[in-house]
Formats: sequence, structure tokens, C-alpha cells
Amino acid sequence: MVETVRGAVAPAALGKVLMHEHIFVLSPEFVANYPEHDGFDESVHVPEAIAKLQALKDAGIDTIVDPTVIGLGRYVPRVQKVAAEVGLQIVVATGLYTYNDVPHYLSLRGPGTMLGGDDPLVAMFVGDITEGIAGTGVKAGILKCATDEPGMTPGVERVLRAVAKAHRATGVPIMTHTHAGTRRGLEQQDVFESEGVDLSRVLIGHSGDSADLDYLTALADRGSLLGMDRFGVDVYLPFEQRVATVAAMCERGYARSMVLSHDASCYFDWLEAPVREAVLPNWHYLHITNDVLPALRERGVSEADLTTMLVDNPRRLLDHGGAY
Repeated sequence: MVETVRGAVAPAALGKVLMHEHIFVLSPEFVANYPEHDGFDESVHVPEAIAKLQALKDAGIDTIVDPTVIGLGRYVPRVQKVAAEVGLQIVVATGLYTYNDVPHYLSLRGPGTMLGGDDPLVAMFVGDITEGIAGTGVKAGILKCATDEPGMTPGVERVLRAVAKAHRATGVPIMTHTHAGTRRGLEQQDVFESEGVDLSRVLIGHSGDSADLDYLTALADRGSLLGMDRFGVDVYLPFEQRVATVAAMCERGYARSMVLSHDASCYFDWLEAPVREAVLPNWHYLHITNDVLPALRERGVSEADLTTMLVDNPRRLLDHGGAY
């Protein structure tokens, strides 16, 4: 069974899946202290999210994975309000999002700190998976961590190793954020492998920001899925190159190694909406359905390969085999 916001579902019920979509990305301390600056209004933006996700469901997508974790403003009760009103299934995540240091809350707790001891992150992540998140009863269905341009800093490595340990204890799969231009996915695979992780249970996110087929095939040949998951973020890699890269990988026989998504959101407080819409006009939930899939078909990608990327690969990852 796969955990969703509304409860566990059979893997076959996942249908077509977008593996990396946020609903709300917020900076809670700014929202709490400068509400007039941020502009987030739950009475406005929850109904807006319901409408956007229902439109996605109506377009034929059945499930999204929302990898919003600590560091990105995760607040499951708000997501529950959305999930209760849409036909779409939502899988939520546990983990921690940082490019450098761990939060100060953890600076004196765990390995390498003044007090030492086991890393509390592992128990936190496992609890989110086995017991539920913050008393909501909603269980995480995936683990999330990040490595960006700064690389494998001590804080980042600590999070990756905690994620690996929680994965080994539960079997719940791992999804990452990477900086594809500096090939950070390979470093992530090295850390996970050193922790005994089966790399076929890992999704290396934002791989689609790269058109380097050698890098992408190197990741895939070690068993991991590739997140071709920023369609619409054309400032990192233009639409035509993203489509051409997926098509080229399919031609090489790697359809079983890719999933598709946007990394979009209903509300994203890092960038004001008018700026985001002007700079990234295609960064929305319907871009894959409306634009990407037709473009892939035009480039010769078969319906079987599209089904593999949207249905079979997400199902295989989320239908994990348990602890090991």
C-alpha cells in the first residue's frame, strides 16, 4: 500500500503520477512575522489550490507526490484541507531541505555535535512514516533531501545519511533535489550506496535540468530513477532541450529510468507571483499534459514509453519492498 493524505491506497490505484509537485512552499517565520509582506492568505490560497489541483485531475493526472519538507514550509493540516476537496491523490514527504547547514535546532544534537549521540533526524523521519505527521494521522510516503551547488557539505551529508537510515528502517523510497549542472546526483548515489541503500529505490531529482546524456545514463545505469521534473522552468534548460533530452533517453532505451513532473506549486513565496508568471509562464501543473506530451509524441516517443514514465515507474518506486 502507498500512503496518501487521505489514507493508504493500492499501488494500482495511483494511476498517472507527477512525481514532484508542491502545493504550498512557504517560509513560516516570514509568514508569521510579516504577513503583509508575504501576502499568503489561507482563505484565498487554499480554494485556489483546490481549483488548480482539480483541473489537473480533470486533465487526466491521478496522483501527485508533494516533497515539501522541513525547510520548505510543510504544514500537513493545510494540505489536508486541499486533499479533502479534490479527486487527486497526494503523497507527502518527510525529510529536511538544506543546501548547507542543518537548522540550529539540530546543531547541538546528533553526530559531530557537542552533545553527540544518535541523529534525532532518523527517529523524526521514521515517526513521520510509521506513526504520522504531527498528530494528523497522515503518513509520509517518501523521503526527501537535497544537494545543490555547494556540494556535500557536512550538514547536507548528515541529512542524506539520516534519510538513508530512515529508508533502510522503513523501505520508504528516497527523492532528492540536485544541482544537475555540477552532477551532484552522483555524489548522492555514493553516500546512499555507502549506507547500504538499494539505488533502485532512489529518485535523483532535477536530473532534467541537464542535457548531458553521459551524466544521465551514468545515474540510470546505477539503478536510480531520473526526475525529469522541472518542465516549465525554462531558465535552467529551455523547453526544446528538455523534450529532446527525454526523447533521446527513450531512444537509448531508458524510458524505465525516468519520471516526469514540473516542480510547480499553487503558492511559492520565494518569488512573487507576477514575476514568476512573467519569467516562467509555462511553470504550472498543466504544462506536461498540454505541451510536453504532445511534443514528445512528435519526437517519436511511444505511448508505451509515456505510460512507463507516468504510470509504471512511479508505481514501482512508491510500491516499496519494506525495510531491509
